[in-house]
Amino acid sequence: MRVLGVDPGLTRCGVGVVEGVAGRPLTMLGVGVVRTPADADLGSRLVAIERGVEAWLDEHRPELVAVERVFSQHNVRTVMGTAQASAVAMLCAARRGIPVALHTPSEVKAAVTGSGRADKAQVGAMVTRLLRLDAPPKPADAADALALAICHIWRAPALNRLQQAHAQAQTAAKASARPTSHVPVRKVPR
Repeated sequence: MRVLGVDPGLTRCGVGVVEGVAGRPLTMLGVGVVRTPADADLGSRLVAIERGVEAWLDEHRPELVAVERVFSQHNVRTVMGTAQASAVAMLCAARRGIPVALHTPSEVKAAVTGSGRADKAQVGAMVTRLLRLDAPPKPADAADALALAICHIWRAPALNRLQQAHAQAQTAAKASARPTSHVPVRKVPR
């Protein structure tokens, strides 16, 4: 499985591509950051992020895009920028028919380090170890993008089984709700 991880942000949008399957060594195929100038207008920044993500999709052709789920922070302005960059990444993937998975920061940290409260340095150190890199990717947004991809690769088999079980349960529930035979109803005059 080849996954493009996206750590959304308006100034620095981390991107990283990881390939592999759960239980086997993983391979980093690329890592970087799509940058936009803080003094540019919002529309221009979103277009720059779109172009950057599209370039990564063109170059690496991932099977799935894993994006960090936006969560509430104290700074509403930061949350809005993160949400907008996240939406651009999801749009780019959807336009190509590439599935998108959302993972919370604590879910990613727990998958990669074993603790949902790990700090940036711990995530970077584990990404370095898991991908057999010489040094942690810089800036932290790049390491976080790789962590998102790793998280999804490791969790995808379990998520797929859960989705299949849910779909089967829904199908069974619909089948049991249908009448087994059709008996015509006759109106009786009064």
